[in-house]
Amino acid sequence: MHTNELFAKKTVFSFEVFPPKRDMPLDVIYPTLEELSLLKPDFISVTCGANGQGGNRTVEVASAIKHQYHCETAAHMPCIYLTEEEALHTLDELKAAGVENILALRGDETPGRERAHVFEHASDLIAFIKKHAPEFNIIGACYPEGHTEAKTMAADIRNLKTKVDAGASELISQLFFDNTMFYRFLERCEIAGIDVPIEAGIMPVTNKKQIERMVSLCGATLPVKFQRAIAKYGDNNDAMLDIGIAYAVDQITDLLANGVDGIHVYTMNNPYIAKRIASAVKHLL
Repeated sequence: MHTNELFAKKTVFSFEVFPPKRDMPLDVIYPTLEELSLLKPDFISVTCGANGQGGNRTVEVASAIKHQYHCETAAHMPCIYLTEEEALHTLDELKAAGVENILALRGDETPGRERAHVFEHASDLIAFIKKHAPEFNIIGACYPEGHTEAKTMAADIRNLKTKVDAGASELISQLFFDNTMFYRFLERCEIAGIDVPIEAGIMPVTNKKQIERMVSLCGATLPVKFQRAIAKYGDNNDAMLDIGIAYAVDQITDLLANGVDGIHVYTMNNPYIAKRIASAVKHLL
C-alpha cells in the first residue's frame, strides 16, 4: 500500500527503525519488530544504518516488516554515493521484496568517501524514481528549522518545493523539540504551495549525551523548560528516561490537538519507549 493514501483516512502514526550493524546477525532486530508491530503503527520506515551504509539490510528489514510482521513499510534510499546502475538495482531489489514506499534522501557525507556526483540532491533521485519506477510512492524529508546546509529558511523551502514538484507525495520532518517552530514551518509550506501531507518527526531523547548529539547534528532548538530539566536531571538516567518520554508525549498531544497530518516516532529501536508513547497518545489519533 502507498502510505500517502492513509492521510485521507486518518491521522497517521508511524515508527522508524534502523537495521543491525553488518557484523551482527539480522535476526537481532526481529524481537523489536515484533513488539513494534503489535502497537499497530500505520507503517515502519527503515533507515540505511550508520553513514547510510546499510546495504541490502534495509531491503531485508523492510521485507520482514511487510511479510513477516504484516505492517506497511518504507525504505530509506540515500543517493549521493549511488550511480544510476546502483539506483536501478536498489529499485529492483525493493520491487522484488514487495516494498512500495521509498524515503528518498540525499544522505549524509562520509569523510574520505567520494561522492558519485550523479544524484546531487534528493530531488534528483525523486525525479529518477518517478521516471524509471513510477509504481513507487516517494516520501521526502523536510526540516522545520531549515537544513543545516541551507543558506536561509526561504532557500530551504524552495528546495522542498522542488522535491514535491519532482514527485514526493508526502513528507516526514527532521526531529524538533519546539512545536512553535513546526507550526511556523507549516505556514511557510502553505505559502509556498507545498500541499502534500507532512508528518511531524518526534525523537524521545532519554539521556543527556543523546540530546547533545542530536542538537549538534541537526541544530534543533531546545526550549527553555527542556533545558532546565536536562540541567537538573541530566545525570540521572532513570529520571531522564521518564522526562524524555513525557516531553515527547506532551509534544505529540499538542501537535494532534493542532491537527497535524501525522506523527513519525524515531524509536532508536527501543520498543519500550515506543510502547509508552503509543499507549499515551493512541486514543487521540
